[in-house]
Amino acid sequence: MRFRKGFNAGGGGWHPSLGHSEISSRLRSSLHGHLAIMMSLSQFKKEANWFMVYYITVVHLGAIEGVRRLFQCRWETYPLFFFIYYLSGLGITMGAHRLWAHRSYKAHGIVRFFLMLCNCLANQGTIFHWSRDHRVHHKYSDTVADPHNSGRGFFFAHMGWLLVKKDPRVLEAGTKLNYDDLWADWTVVLQEKFNPWGQLFMCFVFPTIVGVQAGEEWKNALFILGFLRYVSVLHATWLVNSAAHFYGYQTYDNIPPRENWFVSLWAIGEGWHNWHHKFPYDYATSEFGATAQFNPTKLTIDFMALLGLVTDRKRATEIWAKIKESKDKGSKFQDPNGDDPSKAFSELKAKAN
Repeated sequence: MRFRKGFNAGGGGWHPSLGHSEISSRLRSSLHGHLAIMMSLSQFKKEANWFMVYYITVVHLGAIEGVRRLFQCRWETYPLFFFIYYLSGLGITMGAHRLWAHRSYKAHGIVRFFLMLCNCLANQGTIFHWSRDHRVHHKYSDTVADPHNSGRGFFFAHMGWLLVKKDPRVLEAGTKLNYDDLWADWTVVLQEKFNPWGQLFMCFVFPTIVGVQAGEEWKNALFILGFLRYVSVLHATWLVNSAAHFYGYQTYDNIPPRENWFVSLWAIGEGWHNWHHKFPYDYATSEFGATAQFNPTKLTIDFMALLGLVTDRKRATEIWAKIKESKDKGSKFQDPNGDDPSKAFSELKAKAN
């Protein structure tokens, strides 16, 4: 701001005002800003998936109410929250992700049924839809065909992709992959049969019943064990798609996915993402054991293996050792499984039991 001489109706004199060039500049800047916002809103209205916009809004409002009720609930509700959170997480990490999307290990029917129920608790779409989108994500990672392409920004990769209609290139990519192994699994088919009522019951009604049986008031149980727990697990999953593609170390390959310990804490072991995208068929999704890299999901799979309920756990540590050795010698070792995640489960196509 500067002072210039100007006339006013009350008489002449000095008064503060903006120069013409500065006024014009600010008007143009403001106009461009408003136009950009209007164009963005107009584009969003065209692309919006309004059902998901309303749904995501409602469950977040429920979660906020859950936070408020944290200060008036029984102490038993806190451990219940974390227990149901963990079961929900396993439905995604151990189930939809490591078992069904990548076929990184084999599981007995009892385990698959248990994980299907846990997946319903998580309520992030059916096993089939989650696994399909995830296979497409790995096949076309961080490209226009990636459902949650991080190239479109943090918010889009985190949750924005759910609020808009899928890009036609994503839909086309989804038709090019094979899903026979998923449809051959009776637990996947069973979940589809009761979709969406099975998921809604397990996600909201079941935790409420558990809370009431533990002595909690039903509204506290619904909003804390239902809504708040649900939204917390949603964001844990979403952080793998967003934060773990933006922040952390690129230890194994110079690709967007990163090693992110914070995401691993929240997503029970899913944050070692650079390793996972380098070796998507590795059931641990990390180079080291659970004591070196926080990974409760791996511990659970290993425990099931001790009981004889899990077999054929695939690891990439030997392959990684050979890759490092070949680099030291100035040569290049070719991973027999390849970087294409579809190869990790192609051999198991239609063999699920």
